[in-house]
Amino acid sequence: MTVLTGAGISTASGIPDFRGPQGVWTRDPGAAHLLEIGPYVRDAHVRERGWRAWSGHAVWRARPTAGHRALVELERAGALRAVLTQNFDGLHQAAGSDPGLVVELHGSLATTSCLRCGAGVATRDVLARLPATPDPACDACGGVLKPDVVYFGERLPDDALERATAAALGATTFVAVGTTLTVHPAAGLVPLAVDAGARLVVVNAEPTAYDHLADEVLRAPIDEALPALVDTLLMP
Repeated sequence: MTVLTGAGISTASGIPDFRGPQGVWTRDPGAAHLLEIGPYVRDAHVRERGWRAWSGHAVWRARPTAGHRALVELERAGALRAVLTQNFDGLHQAAGSDPGLVVELHGSLATTSCLRCGAGVATRDVLARLPATPDPACDACGGVLKPDVVYFGERLPDDALERATAAALGATTFVAVGTTLTVHPAAGLVPLAVDAGARLVVVNAEPTAYDHLADEVLRAPIDEALPALVDTLLMP
């Protein structure tokens, strides 16, 4: 089985989603501007606001949910090919998922890189500098620092997309959890898997763009629906 996860799997941990009824961008559409690569590179004020937002982000206090732990059980049963995640929170790994099976399509907030020289540093170390330096620069070359999260206008990492595509094509069952399936190219993995013969299960509170392709759609809360689904999938 291959599983694609979106922000909905982490909302129970206290991390708000982006496009849901109470999503970050639903309540404050202007917040999405902070994740546009062009303005980020050009405007120090955008970077300062962005770093303040990252500093107070709920990800730093979050813990894995029952949904994350259910996927660990799927892995331990030998039934999991890969977890393809649109999230940058690291909660799959924190729950016990093998990092080698987790494909972070939209990057990770745990690390930060210089856009000029590529030097990497822990994001927590960058955040510690904010009181004195609201727009921190690279210690090595003075270049712009950016969290290793894929911003709007950036390409997904080629290796991540290649691994995700292979996992979608090789799945007998493809499960989409907590995602509206509107953001591409990640959403395009769903029809790719279906066209290759996979059974599709969608677990999401709201309708998605690919419900019409699904063999099963579950609208219950993810922390209830996903553990129950995993139990069913693992039945002899």
